[in-house]
Amino acid sequence: MAVEFGIWRIDAGTNPVAVATLDLESRLEEILHRDITIASPNWMIIGRQVYTESRGKIDLLAIDRQGNLIVIELKRDKTPREILAQVLDYGSWVAGLKSDEIAKIYSEYRERYFAGELDHSLDETFCKRFTLKQMPDDLNDEHQLVIVASSLDPSTERIVKYLAEYHELSINALFFRTFRDGEREYLSRAWLAEPTMPNATSLDDGQSRGEWNGEYYASFGVSENRDWEEARNYGFISGGGGPWYSGTLKLLEPGARVWVNVPAEGYVGVGEVLENAVPVDNFKVKDKSGRTVSLLDLPLKAKGMRTAAHDVEDAEYLVRVKWLKTVPLSQAIREKGFFGNQNTVAKPRTPKWNHTVERLKKRFGID
Repeated sequence: MAVEFGIWRIDAGTNPVAVATLDLESRLEEILHRDITIASPNWMIIGRQVYTESRGKIDLLAIDRQGNLIVIELKRDKTPREILAQVLDYGSWVAGLKSDEIAKIYSEYRERYFAGELDHSLDETFCKRFTLKQMPDDLNDEHQLVIVASSLDPSTERIVKYLAEYHELSINALFFRTFRDGEREYLSRAWLAEPTMPNATSLDDGQSRGEWNGEYYASFGVSENRDWEEARNYGFISGGGGPWYSGTLKLLEPGARVWVNVPAEGYVGVGEVLENAVPVDNFKVKDKSGRTVSLLDLPLKAKGMRTAAHDVEDAEYLVRVKWLKTVPLSQAIREKGFFGNQNTVAKPRTPKWNHTVERLKKRFGID
């Protein structure tokens, strides 16, 4: 069903804000290039008008904090057949990009759009953007395809949903619309489907998907919104910054076992889920005196967690966990061939995940 937007002013009665008639799609590429966090706070642009082997041009190429790529293609005046064929073609090309090729794309992008500025490598910019000490060892384990438009016809929407739901292809559509209220312009955003990455096999492992082994994977992105030592001390894992990151926490139900990975650091813990996900302002813990208090009442290192609590869409969500084994971040366990995924929580069905769990059981001493 087509996405419909509406905005009303409610400070003086109920008054609809008019939809702007300007050609939004002619401006979207520049808007997103200027600030890609409008689409996702976890993306960084590394290429614009990127030529592929077939001489196509990807409108925007982004990378997330796990080192996976995002193909962003604007619909503009393309037909349904054209935009879908184009984005699938680009995805098949992006899937084969190696780390050195990705770095080259970024270098060319900097030269073209930021000539005269300081020459920053992909590593430097990536670590600064995502507040990390180093980039992940393996880049582009998975990728996403995103069609950007002000609207899509029912046929295109149906095909996108079919590819995502029945073939577990990471494809989605992102809708924008502008509104005008006097001299002010507003931009609204909505996803066709809840933006989460399917729990697919890593694209470069060369093996088919198998049965899920019953073990959950969690990515704990250390940032100003979350601190691993606080997660260890108060028994939780968390995710936030939009439904793309907090939505998969719903997969975790009481009794589930989850293995926690800190991107670019390694695996730091395994625990049993005690409760379903709740917003951070509903999460209660015991303080030093044994009183039950809100986590937000404590002097947290992750100060951004408190700020995020006031934003319904970007709020941090927490899952209570009984830790079976944890280690400090400085002792995180990393090995070549370990599974990694950009979802906050995943149910992987890949031999790489089976191998990872078996190795972690030995390293953690877990049955």
